[in-house]
This record gives sequence, structure tokens and C-alpha cells, in this order.
Amino acid sequence: MDNEEVYQELAALVALIKKLRAPNGCPWDKQQKKEDIGKYLLAEAYEVIDELAEADSQGLKEELGDLLFQILFLAEMADEAGDFSLTDVLTGIREKMIRRHPHVFGDVKVSSTEEVKENWQKIKARERESKNREKKIFDGIPRSLPALLRAQKITGEAAQYHFDWETTNEVIDKLNEELGEFIAARQSNNQSLIKEELGDILFTVVNLSRFVNVDAETALSQTTNKFVRRFSAIMATLAARGIKPGETGLKEMDALWNEIKKKEAKAK
Repeated sequence: MDNEEVYQELAALVALIKKLRAPNGCPWDKQQKKEDIGKYLLAEAYEVIDELAEADSQGLKEELGDLLFQILFLAEMADEAGDFSLTDVLTGIREKMIRRHPHVFGDVKVSSTEEVKENWQKIKARERESKNREKKIFDGIPRSLPALLRAQKITGEAAQYHFDWETTNEVIDKLNEELGEFIAARQSNNQSLIKEELGDILFTVVNLSRFVNVDAETALSQTTNKFVRRFSAIMATLAARGIKPGETGLKEMDALWNEIKKKEAKAK
């Protein structure tokens, strides 16, 4: 598809959204608020990520379309309110990308991806300082991010100010300390304290993930998917044996789990 076709399809999709929002359009689309679309936007973004993991090009194409629709819908609502237009959005992001890639569009020289990342952060910091507002360290980290991802980004940002452990073993020691505090909290039977100490454990595990260069959100997602796969296999095995859910105990199910685990290990 050439650029002219892209422009035509984009214009047609924007026109479709305008029709949906018009007085004689769709009642449901007309009553949507920005907050509503924000929720759909987040859901569609997660579905895009799911398709990336599945390596399904057709599924990815569809989900990217759904995500783009929500973005254009938000832009149309902003245009209706007189806040900004889709043109403003496109111009703004194009100018930002040019500004943040001086090694491509300017005369800055870089020799590694690390230098590119460092320059990006420096330019981003200057952009924040130029805005007429109080500078806050964590301004660039959305509060609506998933908890694990947000924690990892925040601790990584704090590390830039040297508020961090020096070694991985120190993080492991902290994790053991937090586990001890959690055990003590359980013994106190104080539910509020139990929740707090459990949060401290999770937060420390996120730091441990960062120290071993693992994305905590991805790691937990992969483990959850693994659990779903193995548990589904257990249910299928039990069904094949004519055993209904709940008719077998943990010991038998654990044995099946280990069988499935061994089969997966051999298949690798």
C-alpha cells in the first residue's frame, strides 16, 4: 500500500467515526466519554500484546485496527470539544520523534544503542523542564500502568539518583527480610499489616527482576500462561478418564502436573 492509499483509508476511517458521532449516528457511540474510551484503549493494547506473543499476523492486523480506532475516536472527541485535532496529534508526534532522534535528523553522532537511549532520556528531561510546571521525578511514568510494570519503572528511575542496592545478593537479602516480616504479620493476624508486608515482598521481587535484567510483567505473564496451559492439560486428562472436576484430590492432580512438566521438559 502506497502513501496515497494510506491517506485515503485513514480519511475514510475518520469520516466513519464522525458519522458515528453525528446527531443521526449511533446512540452508543454518541454517549461515550473520554474515560470510557480510555478503558477500551487499554484493553485493545493488551490484545495487541497477546497477538504479538502468538505471532499471528492476521490477529495482529485486526487488533492493531481496533487499537487505532480507539485512538482516532479519542482524537475526534477532542476535536469536537475544541481541544486539539488529529492533525495536531500527528504533527506533535512527528516533531517529537525528529527532536528525539538528532542522530538521524541532526548532526549528533552515536556509536551504540545505549548512547541513543541516553540521548533520548536527556532530551525528554529537557522537554519536561521547558514546561511551566513543577518538575516531579516520576512524571513520565503513568499511574495507570500495571502494578508490576509501574514498580519496575519507578525503581529504575530512582536508581538513576543512586537510591538502589549495589548487588543482586543485597536484593535477595532484602527479600528474605521482607519474608520474615510477612511471617510475623501473619502471626499478628493484622490484615492491614499482612497486605502491607505482602506488597513489600512483591516490590522487592520487582527490584530483583530489574537486577537480573528480567521484565517482571513479562515474567509473571509467562508463568501465568504456563499455569493455564498445564492446568488445562490436567483437566483434559481427567476428562479423558471420565473424572469430573472436584472428584479428585490435590495429590492426584499434583502427580499429573509433574507428568506434564516432564513432558514439556523433554519436548524442549
